[in-house]
Amino acid sequence: MSAAGSPGGQDRISPTDDAGVRARLAASHVAVVGCGGLGSNAASMLVRSGVGELTLIDFDVVEESNLNRQLFFRDQLGRPKTEALAETLLRITPDVRLNVRTLCVDAENLLGLVGNADVIIESVDRAEAKAMIANTVMRELPQVPIVCASGLAGFSSANDIVTEFVGGSFYLVGDLTSDVRDSLPLLASRVMVAAAHEAHAAIRILLGHPEA
Repeated sequence: MSAAGSPGGQDRISPTDDAGVRARLAASHVAVVGCGGLGSNAASMLVRSGVGELTLIDFDVVEESNLNRQLFFRDQLGRPKTEALAETLLRITPDVRLNVRTLCVDAENLLGLVGNADVIIESVDRAEAKAMIANTVMRELPQVPIVCASGLAGFSSANDIVTEFVGGSFYLVGDLTSDVRDSLPLLASRVMVAAAHEAHAAIRILLGHPEA
């Protein structure tokens, strides 16, 4: 992709340039680290928006408790989330390019897993893993924008969930306060709002509009 002047290095595409938008997204590659409630829904939005290549990274399998907020189906129970999600995404867009990485991400393998992605979306559950992913990317891949999430549990107003440009190439989505560790539930409506913020932030970055 062409380089110029914004996080991710993309020239700005005009909002009225439909052909340019479609061509840019088709040539883009987004790595989704974590394929649960955030990652599975963000991935589907990226594919439906025309992003041409996704790398899907997760070690877990689909469980019945996932079905209330994650993009999986009962007949996919017990299957690796990456494989089940890839199957669903290919039903949406058969020619999307998918890189399936079914393993647990850590500081040693992260860079190899995300490959040459133009944008990275962090969508894992544990705070420690979130911090490791963000810190590793910002240290080792400072030129690659990363969109992270924090604060989407409970049923407070969806309007509290925002996208903030923190600095460098780091973006943060959420209300920054609500946490499942505070005994707040994870509900599909609020999880999907946050997933949409992550997907849309990635799309804007890819199109050369890095402002949050």
